Amino acid sequence: MEFGYFGINMGSFSDPESIALIARTAEDAGYESIWTGEHVVLIDPQETPSPAPPATPILDTVAALAFAAAHTQRVKLGSGIILLPQRNPVVLAKELAGIDVLSNGRLIFGVGVGYVKGEFDAIGVPYEERGPRTSEHIEAIRALWTQDKPDFQGEFTQFSGIQSRPQPVQNPHPPILVGGMSPPAYRRAVAHADGWYGFFQTPEATEVALKGLEAAAMRVERPAHLGPLEISITPPAHPDADSVRRFEDLGVSRLILMRSFADMVSMPDASERDEILAYIERTSEELGIG
Repeated sequence: MEFGYFGINMGSFSDPESIALIARTAEDAGYESIWTGEHVVLIDPQETPSPAPPATPILDTVAALAFAAAHTQRVKLGSGIILLPQRNPVVLAKELAGIDVLSNGRLIFGVGVGYVKGEFDAIGVPYEERGPRTSEHIEAIRALWTQDKPDFQGEFTQFSGIQSRPQPVQNPHPPILVGGMSPPAYRRAVAHADGWYGFFQTPEATEVALKGLEAAAMRVERPAHLGPLEISITPPAHPDADSVRRFEDLGVSRLILMRSFADMVSMPDASERDEILAYIERTSEELGIG
């Protein structure tokens, strides 16, 4: 099993020194990957279902991953997740290809649909279109990343007679993970993605989700070129060795850890930052990550 760490672009890790520290600490501790979260805007005043107070600092995923790439050599760089329907897929494909090139092939592209209507209203994207846009944007980006002469004709995006170079280093492209714990998300992962990402999932909830993915596979066709569906999970609490074994027995291939949800929504604090860095190092030793 591989291990990642979530939350390198928010809270106490929203300044250059801190991002460089957490990226290097995770890499030195043997983690396979580091991950960003994303909310382009936050609702002010906060109201359900917005997950964070409006003043919470969250750096842009593309900027944070590019910065982390420059301060590391080996660790993979994951978006966990990019809210894809809020993005222009042609521009995003260019930005993320640049990260993969500049990091020598270390990008993992995690996507989701989003769930806060006010964020969509601010960006000008109809909330009810978020599912179809996500599925289509994945395929538009895949076309730009893989086709010699990119050509895509969708409902929301159309292009031909263009080039977007350089394409990513990874062949055929960086891994694409779909996040979400709903039947549409399961179907989207099966039909369009290399993997599925479950956030804040216990072993019991993961078992339920895997059954949902199995049911989705009975309803939608999985393209042969995608291969087996890779499973990544962020547990809601620190996993002990027994929990890790339970996840592994379920077929989970990557645990993306975080100390607590409070770390996501905190304001910058040097002491909290140092405690999180110590947690990363301590967990590496405890779970034999390094």
